Amino acid sequence: MTAALPGPVKPSLWRSWAARRLLLGLAQTAAVVLLVFALTEALPGDAAVALAGDDPDPARIAAIREALHLDRPAHERLADWAVGLLHGDLGVSLASGRPVTAALADGFAPTLLLAALTVVLLVPLGVGLGVLGARREGGPVDRAVSSLTLAVYAVPEFAFGVLLVTVFALRLGWLPPTAVGYGTDLLAHPAVLVLPVLVLLARPVCSLSRLVRAGMIDALAAPYTAQARRYGISGARVRYAHALPNAVAPAAQQLARTVDWLLSGVIVVEALFVVPGLGTVLMDAVAARDVPVVQGLAVVFGLVAVVLNLAADLVARRFAPRAGVAA
Repeated sequence: MTAALPGPVKPSLWRSWAARRLLLGLAQTAAVVLLVFALTEALPGDAAVALAGDDPDPARIAAIREALHLDRPAHERLADWAVGLLHGDLGVSLASGRPVTAALADGFAPTLLLAALTVVLLVPLGVGLGVLGARREGGPVDRAVSSLTLAVYAVPEFAFGVLLVTVFALRLGWLPPTAVGYGTDLLAHPAVLVLPVLVLLARPVCSLSRLVRAGMIDALAAPYTAQARRYGISGARVRYAHALPNAVAPAAQQLARTVDWLLSGVIVVEALFVVPGLGTVLMDAVAARDVPVVQGLAVVFGLVAVVLNLAADLVARRFAPRAGVAA
């Protein structure tokens, strides 16, 4: 009996599965909103006291609470906030009085630039190293790539960043150690981006390449690839038209998790290299107990995670429908 090559999923089954996955995404979004509100409500301290300054008068604290609607029950504030979110209104900053969307816009460009550059470089590097290792399985190149990726993955981002700054900025003087003095237009100063992007790339490239390598090796050992070779299909076509798509399914989900991780990893990197992005906005908001800004950032991060996992599931299902994967 011959093994059949994997075929595409039926359109009706695809639409039914996609509809269920979209409904799950909506439920996850609602859960994110509820969780963010509950966690910010549980934060210690009182925003009104923090805004009133040192040695505040009780009447001033009460006036601030009333002006900011902090004296209303939590369920009423949750309902108002959720309705605002449906209209794209994230609220007003307690510290500055500006809309939260404006506060987030200030740090959006640097963070988006770092994340975009990381993803653009991550895909070809991670997939290329994985394919290279799978093609030379067990050989010197495969062992070298595996050892290097394992060693780099074992180093925490903060320690790796300090090491890069010490070597390339302080000792060699090739690159600036921080983004101080360069403003928010980092694209005009590409040297500032090199070290932060290297730190953000280090661990994701390692995990993605190892995942692609394992998926390629399994796919190349599968019965359908042996059958394709017996049909006279070239080795390159077997690798890239049959084996690689089956390795892409788990890799797509890993990529989604990586982009999701970038949102938290960027905060550490921005703190290390003093990049004026969303990480800086979040740290300032936490220090000032600016709850609406913290809530707005948490909701944005949560929604990005939901959307990325949804997209990864769709890609994985499309490339490997028989796997039945779901993030």
